[in-house]
Amino acid sequence: MPGSFRNGTDAGRRYVVRTLAFMSGYTAVNVAAIFGAFDDLSSPVAAWLLAATVSAPVVGQIWATLSFMRESDEFVRALIAKQFIVAAGLTMAIGTFWGFGESYAGAPHVPAWFVYPLFWACFGVIAPFLRSSR
Repeated sequence: MPGSFRNGTDAGRRYVVRTLAFMSGYTAVNVAAIFGAFDDLSSPVAAWLLAATVSAPVVGQIWATLSFMRESDEFVRALIAKQFIVAAGLTMAIGTFWGFGESYAGAPHVPAWFVYPLFWACFGVIAPFLRSSR
């Protein structure tokens, strides 16, 4: 979550509510999958619909973050944009490193969906260090 949501603004509160709503759906579908709710999918169409269902909250979370930026003042908008860009770059660097590790060093395969939690982990790590919009 962007660090500036704690400032108690209406935009920050809306961001928290949206995040909780989207991530609750994401968690519910994934917990159901872990406990076997979708193990009997035999249709490729149903499997793709499940993939779309699990991905939809991710799109929603990205929208929530962009909405938070749009609804915030210039400083917060610039700060979150900087943190977002640096986190995306770090995510791409780690993903590229691991992908080459898979290709050349026999590293175990990591599913592509790990990019999303990796991005937010990178965001969480770098956000406290990037506190300036410059």
